Amino acid sequence: MASQPPAPAEYRIEDLAHASGATVRTIRAYQDRGLLPRPERRGRSNVYGETHLARLRQIADLLDRGYTLASIKELLEAWDAGRGLGGVLGLVVEVNGPWTDEEAARISRADLDATFGGDPDDDAVAEAVELGILERIPDNDTEFLVPSPQELAVAAELHAAGVPLDAISGHLRELRGQVEHIAARFLDFTTEHVFARYLGPHPPSDTDAAEAAELVRRLRPLAQQTVDAELARAMRLFATRHLQKHLGTPAAAPPDPDPALVTLPTHTVRAVQALVGQDKVAAFIAAAAEREVQSRTLDVLSGQHVSEREGQSTN
Repeated sequence: MASQPPAPAEYRIEDLAHASGATVRTIRAYQDRGLLPRPERRGRSNVYGETHLARLRQIADLLDRGYTLASIKELLEAWDAGRGLGGVLGLVVEVNGPWTDEEAARISRADLDATFGGDPDDDAVAEAVELGILERIPDNDTEFLVPSPQELAVAAELHAAGVPLDAISGHLRELRGQVEHIAARFLDFTTEHVFARYLGPHPPSDTDAAEAAELVRRLRPLAQQTVDAELARAMRLFATRHLQKHLGTPAAAPPDPDPALVTLPTHTVRAVQALVGQDKVAAFIAAAAEREVQSRTLDVLSGQHVSEREGQSTN
């Protein structure tokens, strides 16, 4: 008599947690987020199987590789749709990977205080942690992780130049909002003109995902390069205006207004033409007008002088 194949393993949620290394609370959270299929209901009990155990191990493996739960959900949906994960994983790696060549560093609390003047400021440190300039290290109260040493160095230079720490953090919050707007606009722009063909109701095929990943790799530095160039142009423009304003640099003199057109009687023009010739009419009339202006100016000045003398004689 042929032996019967072993029955598929079945687990209660506590047994599944023990077999997978996850907690009961985590398993339920995965179910709520759609990462884990619902168990089979038998009477009043929930029954899990090998599929659930394999899925939990997949999730744990992807978490160890640095994927977010949102990305893992997309990957598992692609898996369930029968598509290979190679291209999709490559695309997720490109998008979730670092968008800068800068490497994180560590700084001790003592060095941090010394960098910002030597006076400990717990409120400023808490603000920096909230902004992500510093990250606390588990089970380590003496050091911080610095995701962007360059950003921390800028803050230190501004503080050394006299800018208060609360003003620096306030400026960063404002700047971050503006930069996030720029990033969103660039993403919308590239999505519309480049990546729209890869987007749809289903995850991309292996080939499409690999092609999209290559495009992400090529286009990734373009946003920063554009912002760097435009920021340099704008800083030069506004810094020059600002300097001119505060140094009192005189503004350029406005151009002379266009000469007014004056209509002369035809007989006057003909008389002048007969006197000096057609090619000298304009010069003659201009000279005559200037002479008349000077004459009247002299008359006014001499009249004022006579009035002054008569006034003195009367006194």
